Parts: sequence; C-alpha cells; structure tokens
Amino acid sequence: MKVLVLGSGVIGVTTAWYLARAGHEVVVVDRQDGAGKETSFANAGQLSYGYSSPWAGPGVPMKAVKWLLMHHRPFVFWPRPDPEMLSWLARMAANCTERAYRRNKGRMVRVAEYSRVALAELRAETGIEFDHRARGTVQLFRTQKQLDAVGGDTAVLDEYGVPWELLDPAGCIAAEPALARVRERFVGGLRLPQDETGDAFLFTQRLAEMARAKGVEFHLGVSVAAIRTEGGRVTAVETDHGDFAADAYVAALGSHTPALLRPLGLRLPVYPIKGYSLTLPVTEEAAAPVSTVMDETYKIAITRLGDRIRVGGTAEIAGFSTRLRAPRRETLEHSVRDLFPEGGDIAAARFWTGLRPMTPDGTPVIGRTPLANLYTNTGHGTLGWTMACGSGRVLADIVSGRVPEIETADLGLSRYG
Repeated sequence: MKVLVLGSGVIGVTTAWYLARAGHEVVVVDRQDGAGKETSFANAGQLSYGYSSPWAGPGVPMKAVKWLLMHHRPFVFWPRPDPEMLSWLARMAANCTERAYRRNKGRMVRVAEYSRVALAELRAETGIEFDHRARGTVQLFRTQKQLDAVGGDTAVLDEYGVPWELLDPAGCIAAEPALARVRERFVGGLRLPQDETGDAFLFTQRLAEMARAKGVEFHLGVSVAAIRTEGGRVTAVETDHGDFAADAYVAALGSHTPALLRPLGLRLPVYPIKGYSLTLPVTEEAAAPVSTVMDETYKIAITRLGDRIRVGGTAEIAGFSTRLRAPRRETLEHSVRDLFPEGGDIAAARFWTGLRPMTPDGTPVIGRTPLANLYTNTGHGTLGWTMACGSGRVLADIVSGRVPEIETADLGLSRYG
C-alpha cells in the first residue's frame, strides 16, 4: 500500500521506517524543515523501559498540591478556560487509583519492553549511532519515605520480568561514582539495569536518512490543514502544498493530533504537557553521570549524552505555550548542581522547551480509528523516545494486517469509548 505518515518526530520516523521495511510505499509530511525538530529535539535522553509509569497514581492529586507549593516545583499549572484541558484533568484524576495505576503501568511496560527489544534489533541491523549507552538508570531517593514507597512499582516490574535492584547509598555510588561527592543528599535508589540513554534527535535524523535510502519520501516544511473523508474512509490530506492521497494514513503529530481529528468526530484525549531541558558540556569526567539519574524529589532526569549532560523535567500545564520561563531553568539548574556540582558547565547550558503529548492514563494511543484507513501513533507523553521503536513496529504490523507480537487491543482509541 501507499501509506502517508503525518509527523516526522521520533514516532513518525520510526513508524515510516517499519512501514517501509514491511514493503509499503511511504510518504512523510511535516511542517518543520527537518526530522525531530519539535518534542524529539532536546528531550531528557532516557530510554526508560523499566521506569515507564503513568503520572496518574494513588495520592497524586495531593502530591500535586504539595508540588505546586515547592520553591523548585516539578509541577506547574496555569489555569485557563480550556474545556479540553479540564476534560483531560478530570480523566487523569479518575486514573489516580491503585487499580488504574497497575493496569496503566502494565500497558506501558509492555510497550516499553517490546521497544527495548526492537531498538536492539534495529541497532544490530543498521549500526545507527546516537550517543547510545547501556548503563541503566538510578532512581535516586532523597527521603526514606520515597524509598519505602517503591514496592508498588517493583511488583509490576516483577510481573513483566524486568530486572531491578534496590540500592543503599553505597550501591548508588557504585552505579554512579560521582554521587560519592554528595553522599549526604540521598538515602538510596532503585536501579533498572536494562535502561539505556541516547540522543533522540540524532537518532531521528539518522533514521530518517536511512528511511530515505529505503525509498521513503519526506515532504518537509509542509503544514497539514485538514483530513478529507468520504464513506467512512480518508480520501486525502489537505496541506498548504496541495493534497496528499494514499491508501492508509497515520496521524503521528504529537500534541497537535487531537485538533486534526476533532472535525472528524474523533475525540483523542491527548493534551500538551510542557517540559524543559538544559544541555551542558561536561567539564570533569569523574564528576559527571555515567548514565541517567532520576532525581525523584524534583522529577528531573540527569542524563549523560556523549560529552554533554542533558537535564530534563518539569510538567507545566500551559496549553500550547512554548515560552521559556526562568523559574523552570532554576529548578533544572538546582537539581544538577546539587547532585553533580562539578560535572558540567551550567553557564554554557542551552535551555529548551517542548510539548509532550500526554494521555490521561499515560498509555499511548496506537492503532486503528473508526475510520477504516486512519491510524494513530501518539500520546506517548515523556516516553516517546523510550517507546518509539516498539510503537512504530506495532503500528506497521497493524497497518499491514499482521498480528503484532504484543497485545494491542487495549492500546487503541477504542479504550476511551
């Protein structure tokens, strides 16, 4: 078939790659002038297979109030008269139960673990390089209360056969030697040895080039205006460069996907949650992280990417605003300075923001829509990089009429009714 993929972020490009591998004629359309130029550009850099968890969980509403009162806030909310935002928040609150958390985390770990295998196979097949490291993740706990609450997560990890290690301070230092300099800052950690790190933008750019070599057509600098339908099928996509027609269509436009599908009567509960990052050069090798350290208190990831450190975090509900706010930078700087004070040059850091496409249950929306030839691959939130290869491979199987290698019945739009 001829398949049109809307979006050239890490999700759109991996989808195009696996569709081309399956033998389809693939065309990618994106408004940016290059692949990976929006949310994939400077994300936290984690491939967090074991750490994949929904934001909605037991006690989160009360925690959110506490976070809003912190000086270095991991959560920021700008109230606005936005029905989509209010609906999304209500749905997220409904998922803040123990039962929903376990169900949603199980779905997410399933996709993430499949993605880990898919990326390993892709690396072996292509030799793609993207500042990759396979040194695990340490979720660092500053308080005993945080350490004591880890049991719910490890139970789900056990269910899916994901290895983990509970660490005392000495164990954290063994995994991340630079933490020896700030031994008094933490009480322990949870290490996920199969987690990895890598630059999502480098990966997306290089895989796009490999996809071109396989015959994938990229039309960049092209803005999608609307989807045209007839008889329960998509007939064309209208853009500022004319119409594009295909046999099947994949909407992978991140946070912008719901607005495109809404005129078709499809309600996709994906909302933009703004995240920030700093990228700073390493100044002292022994004082920098070797992989990813998750600062549980501030919900910030500090990741090693080659000769750089990427510091990513914050959940800001502010609609589609991409304004860079100084207080968010201060929080990122505080976390990296507190844990790796001599690791990188903060004064030389590049400050960035992007819009994460979040679902209220944390699980991406992958699969068919009620329109016969329209599919979605979006809603990955903070885990688009982590889940990209698995999501693209699953979607390519679904479009091709093959049975995917993992369960997908609960990943599609139909789970929302």
